[in-house]
Amino acid sequence: MNVLMSPNNVTEFVLLGLTQNPHLQKMLFVVFLLIFLFTVLANLLIIMTISLSPTLSAPMYFFLTHLSFIDASFTSVTTPKMIADMLYQRRTISWDGCLTQLFVGHFLGGSETIVLTAMAYDRYVAICKPLHYTTVMRQGLCQLLVVVAWVGGILHATVQILFMMDLTFCGPNVTDHFMCDFVSLLNLACSDIYRLGMVVATNSGGMCLLIFFMLLISYIVILSSLKSHDSEGRRKALSTCGSHFTVVVLFFVPCIFTHLHPVAAYPADKLVTVFFAILTPMLNPVIYTVRNTEVKIAMRSLLKRIVT
Repeated sequence: MNVLMSPNNVTEFVLLGLTQNPHLQKMLFVVFLLIFLFTVLANLLIIMTISLSPTLSAPMYFFLTHLSFIDASFTSVTTPKMIADMLYQRRTISWDGCLTQLFVGHFLGGSETIVLTAMAYDRYVAICKPLHYTTVMRQGLCQLLVVVAWVGGILHATVQILFMMDLTFCGPNVTDHFMCDFVSLLNLACSDIYRLGMVVATNSGGMCLLIFFMLLISYIVILSSLKSHDSEGRRKALSTCGSHFTVVVLFFVPCIFTHLHPVAAYPADKLVTVFFAILTPMLNPVIYTVRNTEVKIAMRSLLKRIVT
């Protein structure tokens, strides 16, 4: 099953996928196809709703459009190939395809990390410093934060690809995964991966852990400040912050689990990756629409305009 390769020249990797059971593959094909279509359409609907609704002009919704765009793009990096591979017994990805999948995935993942941080800062200023909100969260600052997110994502992805280029592969080339994942590829390398693994753990896992704790502390501060708000203000703040913190947990916990152990593979890695790369982008638009009255009203209005 292995492809012949020279010590420093990999032509392709063989992916074992989620399962080897043909009947289960057909069922998962339908399930993940529906999930993928729903994810893309739901995120595009949020982008359209915010872009076309004059009532959703707050900075929070500006960041939400970028988050939805990232989620729709992120799930499109791996899910279509995973779905298509379920129709075949032999699943491969070329070296160039592997590098592309790695780069785009880490680019979008790094950008989403900064966008979520910007959204948390927006909620902190809105709740803890409401009198200064309009002067602090200016349009120029919001645009700058988004530019930082995209540039930061490119830099993070470039570092990951440079790590990948330092690896040598001399066989085997079979990975028990459904996508080209850096952790699984590290375990296929025939070079010493321990030191590189520690660098990756610091670069990806360590940063995820640090940012997650920073966001956790910021929400503790926000919750503490709610004591001075009236009941209606607390309810609205808890609704928006609850939605955002749920998204933060769904994003960062799998990220921390995956990248803090790059020199060892665990059976749960594939399930965590499915949740992180496929289910989380689907859940994000649901969380933001179910708990946000303004988005629901604007979405109903947009749908009525489209239907009529």
